[in-house]
Amino acid sequence: MIIGVPKEIKISENRVGLTEAGVQQLVADGHDVYVQRDAGLGSGISNELYEEAGAKLLDSIGEIYQKAEMIIKVKEPLPAEYDLLKEGQILFTYLHLAAEPALTKALCDKKVKAIAYETIEAKNGSLPLLVPMSEVAGRMATQIGAFYLQKDKGGKGILLGGVTGTKRAKVTIIGGGVVGINAAKMAVGLGADVTILEVNHSRMEYLDDIFDGRVTTLYSSMVNIESCVAETDLLIGAVLLPGKKAPHLVTEEMVRGMQKGSVVVDVAVDQGGCIATCKPTNHEQPTFELDGVIHYCVPNMPGVVSRTSTYALTNVTLPFARRIASLGVEEAIANDENLLKGLNVYDGYVRYEPVATDLNLEYRPYGQ
Repeated sequence: MIIGVPKEIKISENRVGLTEAGVQQLVADGHDVYVQRDAGLGSGISNELYEEAGAKLLDSIGEIYQKAEMIIKVKEPLPAEYDLLKEGQILFTYLHLAAEPALTKALCDKKVKAIAYETIEAKNGSLPLLVPMSEVAGRMATQIGAFYLQKDKGGKGILLGGVTGTKRAKVTIIGGGVVGINAAKMAVGLGADVTILEVNHSRMEYLDDIFDGRVTTLYSSMVNIESCVAETDLLIGAVLLPGKKAPHLVTEEMVRGMQKGSVVVDVAVDQGGCIATCKPTNHEQPTFELDGVIHYCVPNMPGVVSRTSTYALTNVTLPFARRIASLGVEEAIANDENLLKGLNVYDGYVRYEPVATDLNLEYRPYGQ
């Protein structure tokens, strides 16, 4: 198969779809891999490394899309890329289509075979291709929140862990999944007073066990959310419903009730956000204020720790990429029902029900 790796064009997106090791493996499998020149520089991967691994370099993104039968990316195609897509082309990347109606339409119109990293499931129901970036984003959420709590950044002037004789900062995390647990690890490590709100009782038992009493777990009811948000210094949104828009669990009124200089980091913003006041920002203008509350809502947070993120991502995507490249989408899906759950668009129709429901589009199961 002919595989193309374009340079990402999203603002400050420095990740790339394949490392040089990933290229080397696909070439060894008998595939042709074309990489856009300079695509890997943001992740510390030179053109020479790609060539040594067996890749062929092309100068423009248009050449990559034109040449490739399968496109391997990191982020969803932006509008400038829609016309580059070809009918029958395989697109393997993060898509988050529930928040992207225009992209969904473009993929359907072009009859692209679109497989989303974030909806591929393992047998135990976990999301293996989402995990590494959720780990990165969760850890970054605490790190970034601590940065913006500094007075020179508009925050309260609070150190997360405090020092002897002072209060520790209060950190509230909504959602105890991969993002939430990694945010909590960082916050606990820095000495903060951490509360995690979660709806799954078994998950709360697990969190209580691994943190050994160093965090408070609460059931994620409206009453508990409201009381926690009112007194928190750093609020982290970490809610995930696979493939679906995130529910707004924190209302605008709750945010307006926070003290000035508090910080909100909504990691769920790429799925619409779980905090009502959040709207997507970018790494060039990452924050905005509402009634003195600082909001950080960058959808591609891992893009600025790109070397870590690119290598972590290729570790989990490569086995699936090899299978798709060797067998084609149809046979690969026939042999792996977990990969089937990653199929979001095929032959002009939405094949993933949560996306169709959220966007009010026709859902047509694969094979119909």
